Amino acid sequence: MRASVAGCRMSVGALLNGLLVSVVAALLWKYSKLSEHAALLEEELHMTRQSQELSQARIDYHVALQALQEHGTRMVCTGKMHTDRICRFDYLCYCSEAEEFVFFHSNSSVMLPNLGSRRFQPALLDLSSVEDHNTQYFNFLELPAAALKFMPKPVFVPDVTLILNRFNPDNLMHVFHDDLLPAFYTMRQYSDLDDEARLVFMEGWGEGPHFELYRLLSSKQPLLKEQLRNFGKLMCFTKSYVGLSKMTTWYQYGFVQPQGPKANILVSGNEIRQFARALMEKMNITGVEEAEKDGGSAEDEKDKDKKDEYIVVFSRSTTRLILNEAELIMALAQEFQKRVVTVSLEEQSFPSIVQVISGCSMLVSMHGAQLITSLFLPRGAVVVELFPFAVNPEQYTPYKTLASLPGIDLHYISWRNTEEENTVTHPDRPWEQGGISHLEKDEQERILASKDVPRHLCCRNPEWLFRIYQDTLVDIPSFLDALKEGMKTKPVSKKSKPASTVHPGRVREPQCQTSVQTTSEAKLTVSWQIPWNLKYLKVREVKYEVWIQEQGENTYMPYILPQQNYTFSENIKPFTTYLVWVRCIFNKNLLGPFADVLMCRT
Repeated sequence: MRASVAGCRMSVGALLNGLLVSVVAALLWKYSKLSEHAALLEEELHMTRQSQELSQARIDYHVALQALQEHGTRMVCTGKMHTDRICRFDYLCYCSEAEEFVFFHSNSSVMLPNLGSRRFQPALLDLSSVEDHNTQYFNFLELPAAALKFMPKPVFVPDVTLILNRFNPDNLMHVFHDDLLPAFYTMRQYSDLDDEARLVFMEGWGEGPHFELYRLLSSKQPLLKEQLRNFGKLMCFTKSYVGLSKMTTWYQYGFVQPQGPKANILVSGNEIRQFARALMEKMNITGVEEAEKDGGSAEDEKDKDKKDEYIVVFSRSTTRLILNEAELIMALAQEFQKRVVTVSLEEQSFPSIVQVISGCSMLVSMHGAQLITSLFLPRGAVVVELFPFAVNPEQYTPYKTLASLPGIDLHYISWRNTEEENTVTHPDRPWEQGGISHLEKDEQERILASKDVPRHLCCRNPEWLFRIYQDTLVDIPSFLDALKEGMKTKPVSKKSKPASTVHPGRVREPQCQTSVQTTSEAKLTVSWQIPWNLKYLKVREVKYEVWIQEQGENTYMPYILPQQNYTFSENIKPFTTYLVWVRCIFNKNLLGPFADVLMCRT
């Protein structure tokens, strides 16, 4: 009996011990789960804090992470080729450890265009506005979204971002032509790339001397590639655009063929001036055109303009010097009876230089990147570009091309030093500043004997560098002669609004009537109504172009007519079908579209 009671007591004890162990185990399990959950929450909070270090925008880290894990990356692009493609991404990630962008695949991922391996021939897109340069290609690695479980927790960038490469942020011409202008109009192409968007520069350069100019494009601080690793090993951009529009560039630098204007320039002076005006507003600068809006009579403005006109000379302090700069300034002041001021990138802030240039009537400078500031000149101003000995102005024309864009309303003149004794060379400088002492003796002698740098490819041609980095003693008589000759072709300056470039619409209600006179003679009468938009426009000259083509023939007869109907008899045959096209022309060169083709049988 005692044994059974003792056994019973042991069973109860064992049961209680077992229950206690189970309770403790459950509590420990629950505690570990709570600890694990707390650790996850703490990690998410930390990652959220890191994300918000990048931006004032708030982000729900858990929701963003879940969206990435479940939906992966999504990409939709515009453009048929890598040279004209811009892509929008949701949840494009960047691994700073691998220095690669990552596309995470899930069942909900989208990749348009889905190029397969063609994405590597040679790339998905150009990160820079410089077309098809092999250092500017963009692509990404691919991973399944499930791989995120084994990777560092991502930091999310909640801002809408524009991801691009700056081509050469040390050079002012490249900063404007390749980066600022393309980025400015890319941001206007997509409505969510607004003033709150963030620019991300992936080329790997440091800030460079002109970083303040990039800050003008957005209220957010731009990010450099080297800074991305500070925010974690894996960064994911919740919404990003990758690539730049090339529509605003006008010059190619000679990577494939010698440098010169682009074959198909798509930008006009109107877009350049709007860009310049926007940057000036950001710099709190009021230009001449804005000031004129404040009122005042035409005569008052004319007198004031004449009195206030001045010339700006760009002064350089290290290379490509004008050795007799003071004499040049005196000659300009005497010739044009205007005051002359100098500006210098080395000594003045960029906004202060723009303030001066935006009001001058003439800008004079040696060839160089500083001449890109001519896009801030007022309408009717003159750009005078000086070239050192042996450098042909016709072969190096980025600023001439800019000044020649329709609607920019600038007048361009060049001067070239033709006297070898008026040049100072620097053969012992480093090669990138025109030194040639590192070359073979025969090559040095050939370059020294050369009188004209032959056409060449970019970018390290020693003869070109040697000559472009010369200092020049400007021959004042020949310089003034070049100015006088160039000013003869300058259009008469007008303070009225720039000429309209509105094109005519299609002519309306085109029709034809035919009649047969004899077995060998016929008449074809064509008539139409004016384009719909013409009744709202003041146009100096309106004419109409008519094309007549016999059906089955390859040639056509063109006619330019002042009236809205005309009867054709010459070369019109009886019992023949003719195809007829009609369009309107404003002011000799603004062509409208052709109306639908007429089929007219005599």
